[in-house]
Amino acid sequence: MSEFQQMNRKDEHLLHALNQYQSESHPDFQETRFVHQSFSSVPFEEVSLETKLLDLKLSCPFFINAMTGGSAKTKEVNQRLAILAHETGLALASGSMSIATKDASTIDSFKILRQEAPDNLIFANLGAHHTLENAKRVVDMIEADALQIHINTPQELIMPEGDRDFSNWLQNIEQIVAHLAVPVIVKEVGFGMSRETIQQLHSIGVQVVDVAGNGGTNFATIENARRTRISYHELGDWGQSTIVSLVEANSIPKVNRPEIIASGGVKSPLDMVKCLAMGAKAVGLSGTILQLVHQEDSLPSAIRIVKEWQEQLQTMMCLLDCQNITDLQQTDLVLSANVQNWCHARQIDWKHYANRSKNKLK
Repeated sequence: MSEFQQMNRKDEHLLHALNQYQSESHPDFQETRFVHQSFSSVPFEEVSLETKLLDLKLSCPFFINAMTGGSAKTKEVNQRLAILAHETGLALASGSMSIATKDASTIDSFKILRQEAPDNLIFANLGAHHTLENAKRVVDMIEADALQIHINTPQELIMPEGDRDFSNWLQNIEQIVAHLAVPVIVKEVGFGMSRETIQQLHSIGVQVVDVAGNGGTNFATIENARRTRISYHELGDWGQSTIVSLVEANSIPKVNRPEIIASGGVKSPLDMVKCLAMGAKAVGLSGTILQLVHQEDSLPSAIRIVKEWQEQLQTMMCLLDCQNITDLQQTDLVLSANVQNWCHARQIDWKHYANRSKNKLK
């Protein structure tokens, strides 16, 4: 595939992502409910939003997840994303930097992130087919604090020009994890993760995974729209939701699982709090953030909204009697009937989520 075709694909992805956005949360988010308790001992001003991924300190538990870069148009979007991150203190992930390893003219569309957000945590991003050498190149390129490796088998198979051989992916990831100087985050791209996948990644040394469930930007649908023959529209709802992916992750004993990031279809602060309560150390947003910044004059509004989200998170944590992110994992949640059925089929205990506060009362 030529560099021009790859740049054009970046712009196509951006357009499709904007057009397919839906503001409503996935039903699994909507139907997961906190058990309201009438008393809170935590004053609002004492609520802390700080969290950690390994040794990376985040002042806020949500961040701008991987989206774009690689063309003139996407450079403009990345610039606005980076300014938003700088003004609100959010960590920020680049879109896939594969094109920058082949075409030097696209590098500026990624370097703009560090230029506009010099002090923020920034994650570089590459596909699992890339080598350790390329991983080092993209990390150096934007002075990244960590590297995301995305795994996207359904997208590649539906993509007309996508990969068809994934047999070396785990080996590549293992090499990068073992030899890269910065932390590695392995993330899905909207199809969710199973406990088996998470265990495979843990077995090769991966310490952080982003389960990235369905319900947000849908790359099966995006790639199907780009096809001229053989439709794969039936794969439009392929994969697990973010909530299901979190219960899959939590079914693994804590000593045998990586730290978890939740993303995919996260639309609101309430969705974020539910993810954090279900064990995520941080929450990534892509499509929801893209909607805020895709217009040239949208930055002031985007900055205001993100700051409002941060205040809303503090409010909800105060309501739940939680001083910090760790406290959220002792709150009571009743999972949706759909998630309960999934757990029953997968032999996962779902009832304990509704009764965790018993431990606080003892």
